[in-house]
Amino acid sequence: MSLNEPETTSPASDEETSAVADQADGPVDPSVAVSVDPETGEILQPEIAMEVIDAEDLIAEPVKIDSPADRPGKWFVVHTQSGYEKKVKHNLEARTSSMNMEGRIHEVVIPMEEVVEFKNGKKVVVEKKMFPGYLLVRCHLDDDSWYVIRNTPGVTGFVGQGTKPSPLRRREVETFLTAKPEGEEAPIRKGRARLEYELSETVRVKEGPFADFSGEIIEINEDQLKVKVLVNIFGRETPVELEFSQVAKL
Repeated sequence: MSLNEPETTSPASDEETSAVADQADGPVDPSVAVSVDPETGEILQPEIAMEVIDAEDLIAEPVKIDSPADRPGKWFVVHTQSGYEKKVKHNLEARTSSMNMEGRIHEVVIPMEEVVEFKNGKKVVVEKKMFPGYLLVRCHLDDDSWYVIRNTPGVTGFVGQGTKPSPLRRREVETFLTAKPEGEEAPIRKGRARLEYELSETVRVKEGPFADFSGEIIEINEDQLKVKVLVNIFGRETPVELEFSQVAKL
């Protein structure tokens, strides 16, 4: 070969391929180029392209929680006729739509909570209105939105100091409403269930020797489904233990 001629690499012969196979752990794929070190005769392993994975790609993107307090507008408390909360909510939503006020009045909510009641000696969790006679409305309050809300049938007024409605604080909003993942509705808060009766509450005895007596609850035994009521008997305050089913709210 002339020094001026470029060096060329000839394809591996059958003998060379056989020799390579003897040095390798298994058969050699003829479609894969095999290189041999000319000095040592050792097989040079082909470079295999490896996919590079960013460690950040392995970390799941956290779910964004949409706090009701971060939504557009502010939350206001609206007073309604007690027992007509659902009807008033429907009326306000209908007026908002018919008067093209969706850009100002965004959401109407009846705050709800879970309450533990005892029926026939069994604990039952039911959903009840947190504030009977009130709605929460998220809106940009101006003269137009105020007029639509205030003149909705069943609405008796806004809650606030003086004549100016007062928006709820952030802590109050997050107490009454549950945060949900972004894109989902967050209508109501379902917090820890509470008992139907509370300490210092006055109840009426429905049955037994003290039927029609009234008294103050001084102790609640949730495990045994009993309450201890301070009943006035012959001019003396006497603690009487009663089952939940034997008393009723006044």
